[in-house]
Amino acid sequence: MNLHVTAIHTFLLCLALVSSASAQQKNDLHKWQKGIVKDEFIYDKAAFPSCHSASIVETTAGNLVYTFFGGTHERHPDVEIYICRYENGQWTAPQSAADGVQEDDSRLPTWNPVLYQIPDGDLLLFYKVGPKPSEWWGMLKRSTDGGKTWSEAEKLPEGFLGPIKNKPVLLSNGNLICPTSTEGNGWNIHFEITSDFGKTWRKVGPIARGEDDINAIQPSVLDHGNGKLQILARSRNWALVESWSNDYGETWTPLRKSTLPNNNSGTDAVTMKNGTHVLVYNHVLPPPENPKGPRTPLNVSISKDGKKWDAVLILEDSPISQYSYPAVIQTSDGLLHFAYTWRREKMKHVVVNPKKLKKRAIKNGVWPQVKGYELPTLETYKAEEE
Repeated sequence: MNLHVTAIHTFLLCLALVSSASAQQKNDLHKWQKGIVKDEFIYDKAAFPSCHSASIVETTAGNLVYTFFGGTHERHPDVEIYICRYENGQWTAPQSAADGVQEDDSRLPTWNPVLYQIPDGDLLLFYKVGPKPSEWWGMLKRSTDGGKTWSEAEKLPEGFLGPIKNKPVLLSNGNLICPTSTEGNGWNIHFEITSDFGKTWRKVGPIARGEDDINAIQPSVLDHGNGKLQILARSRNWALVESWSNDYGETWTPLRKSTLPNNNSGTDAVTMKNGTHVLVYNHVLPPPENPKGPRTPLNVSISKDGKKWDAVLILEDSPISQYSYPAVIQTSDGLLHFAYTWRREKMKHVVVNPKKLKKRAIKNGVWPQVKGYELPTLETYKAEEE
């Protein structure tokens, strides 16, 4: 009887120690979250079980609009594009803004919505329709009232997709450059440029794959000024890849690996008003046998030159994946807004004061360690779904 009681006490003690260690790990995550001023879900309940792929924008009136796709699951014909607006201190319930209903009343899934606010003009909603990424096409809707109502859908010209995941960037020469990519014959990156906000279009690219025959998609554009641009993109090559342009995006260097890892998952980046570049991504190096790794944790790094990056934030970190397909913008008040998928169950919004970020150097592509907090290893995370 005494042995039995002792065994129970020993088991409970071990359980308490594990629980305490886990709580300590969770508590110490705050060391990587300095600067966060708001952390919230966009909605609590929705009519659809699954959601993915965030985009967020500040309207001309200074309001926030958030979009994503939702439905039974990715690729299901009932997947639609949803919009939430920030009004009176809270987010409106998800409202369907676009679907994949065809002329014969059949349905196809919708994908990867992207918002863009024309300065003092319409709010644009780009999205894709099709059975799968290699066969989808680009669509566009416009709103004159900040996302409350939307025009009839316009199909983009044949062969044009619009921004594939990440936001367009308005260049100082007046061109709007849309970073995009295709997945049909390997992965390739190109750009779709419009000088009249979507009335007429032309293409640049695809970018050469480089010596490593890099397969990459879903680029984001960083603006270094005076026509110098940089892209960072998702790849199947165990690294975030980059390319550079010195002529406003008319020509680009061949793709090459950056110093940062990639788990074959989406990222986003933005150039702040002070010239600092912000990158949100999963800082995960997958095992050598498979370029796809867990979509957790979700990290933020910053850089002055787009080459040397400093670690500043971990937005999410849990063995329960996934935290993915992020978007980032800087609003007129100087704050950073991050939007992303939370476990494919909800959509998340995090607001950050960039003046309060603490930088720690990333050396040799390794996320820096902080005393009292240890980033879990790959073995900690569950296998990732497509």
